[in-house]
Amino acid sequence: MHSSPPALSSPPAEPKRANNGMNILLRPAAPADANAAADVYLASRKAFIAFAPLVHSDAEVRQWITHLLIPSGGVTVAVGDDVVGLMATSREAGYGWVDHLYVAPAFVGAGIGSRLLAQAKSELGSPIRLYTFQANKGARRFYERHGFKAIAFSDGQNNEEHCSDLLYQWVAAD
Repeated sequence: MHSSPPALSSPPAEPKRANNGMNILLRPAAPADANAAADVYLASRKAFIAFAPLVHSDAEVRQWITHLLIPSGGVTVAVGDDVVGLMATSREAGYGWVDHLYVAPAFVGAGIGSRLLAQAKSELGSPIRLYTFQANKGARRFYERHGFKAIAFSDGQNNEEHCSDLLYQWVAAD
């Protein structure tokens, strides 16, 4: 005789997600955000671009974020209960640059990356450039959906990971 499986009193827990990114505050990164920002960076790199292994240890990445990236300015964090996204921007030779944009894997698809990119467009103006790896199809779809066009492809000899990359550019519509 077979018995029925026990009834669940509540459905299984869903992965923690932001409500379309709307419960998330975007603000300049502070030194106290460094460890959580490093967690996001490392988790995102390992989840989405494992094909481009980090050439630095986790400890070195944490030191870089703590002592170089955040103190340099231009870093925005997306914060809910904790840091769930980060973006670093800069200006060079007449271009705005998105140097880094990472969202915690559990929050991808919640609109956080779109909000960070919209902030970059608002703050940097046009044109904006960024690099991504050619094999990072999710990032490529994301940037193309947001109006970025691929303008140059490389074999990756100029990046630390030596993975083929591409240069994107966004130019505001007239």
